[in-house]
Amino acid sequence: MKKLILLSTAFLFTVAAMAQVKADDVIKVNTDTHDFGKLKQGTPVTYYFEIKNVSDKAVTVENTWASCGCTTPEKIEKPIEPGTTVKLKVQYSAAAVAPFKKDVYIKLAGVDQPKTVHITGEVMTAEAYDAYIKGGGSKN
Repeated sequence: MKKLILLSTAFLFTVAAMAQVKADDVIKVNTDTHDFGKLKQGTPVTYYFEIKNVSDKAVTVENTWASCGCTTPEKIEKPIEPGTTVKLKVQYSAAAVAPFKKDVYIKLAGVDQPKTVHITGEVMTAEAYDAYIKGGGSKN
């Protein structure tokens, strides 16, 4: 009898875990990663991730945050209606000279795990960036 109760309990937990809604079930993002390419140090850059509600109910963004203070996502204030697309503004400060990969998290109401998108690129000194551009590199 104990085995039956234990097995039933384990089955219920498994079903409950599988029934959890995932962010990708209710929203689709135009890209998981945006590459800024090469950037000039001290020149902030901005990208707008496009988020589409693919569910049949309005989706509320509870919070947005980034993996460090150099990356600033704006919170989406209004619910996203079914079938509509909104833009999530993400700004990167480009203060430190180095390649970077930063995570941006989008927490939806009723969804346990946030959706994660990324920004990447390489920040160069002003001199190195100018030489890169003069050498045939392209501006972003």
